[in-house]
Amino acid sequence: MSFSVGLDVVGKELELLKETVPNVRRVAVLSNPGNPGNVLALKTVKTTARSLGVQLQILEARGPNEFEAAFAAMARERAGALLDVPDAVFGFHRAPLQVLAAKSRLPTMYGLREHTEAGGLMSYAVDLRDSLRRSATYVDKILKGAKPADLPIEQPTKFELVINLKTAKALGLTIPPSVLVRADEVIH
Repeated sequence: MSFSVGLDVVGKELELLKETVPNVRRVAVLSNPGNPGNVLALKTVKTTARSLGVQLQILEARGPNEFEAAFAAMARERAGALLDVPDAVFGFHRAPLQVLAAKSRLPTMYGLREHTEAGGLMSYAVDLRDSLRRSATYVDKILKGAKPADLPIEQPTKFELVINLKTAKALGLTIPPSVLVRADEVIH
């Protein structure tokens, strides 16, 4: 995935979260400072937040041993929603993140669909299945003799919005029709 596409996606995630929870004024943003890409993603999130009139609470966690402290800080500052900046550590430890988000009753936007499938509220991300299919065409071309250096670089073109209505109901949240109609998948 191109880095610029990744940055754009994080801004879009915040826009979708704000549209889903229109009255939210403070959004907590959980990022891993050990991931250099998160520094650039946070710049995009800050720009998007300014345009949406949303205050951000930037919180860092390098792993599950730092999740509880981050959620305690969210509660102290009265965050109204949470944006999870995509990270492999967060993906691997999605279960404790979702338990804490549910316990805190925070509507959460994730950057990986697996979070939503495991009980998170919503995710917006590159469609990995589509990207893998497209990658297979590159492998095919290379196996047929094409030189990798001669092949064009492609960026992801298909993104997916996944919404978990069961989680929305548990949070007492009604997903606006304008968001629901754009969902690629709705989990009931």
